[in-house]
Amino acid sequence: MSEANKTNSKSYYEVTYADLPLHCPTPNMSVWNSHPRVFLPIEETGKAKCPYCGAEYVLIDWDPHHHSH
Repeated sequence: MSEANKTNSKSYYEVTYADLPLHCPTPNMSVWNSHPRVFLPIEETGKAKCPYCGAEYVLIDWDPHHHSH
C-alpha cells in the first residue's frame, strides 16, 4: 500500500502481509479528517471491512496456512 490517499476517498484497498498489522486509517491516509484508529483482523479470511468508514481491505497475498510471528 504505497500510494498515498490524502483525502481518504477510496473505499477499496489491497494490502499484503508486509502491511500488517492492519489498521484504518492506514499510515498513508490523512489523519486530520479520519475516524479513530481501529485494528482490523484480516489474517483469518483475507478480507476486512472498517466499522467506521466502510472501507474494504483485501489481503492480496493471503494464505490460510500463513503463520504470523
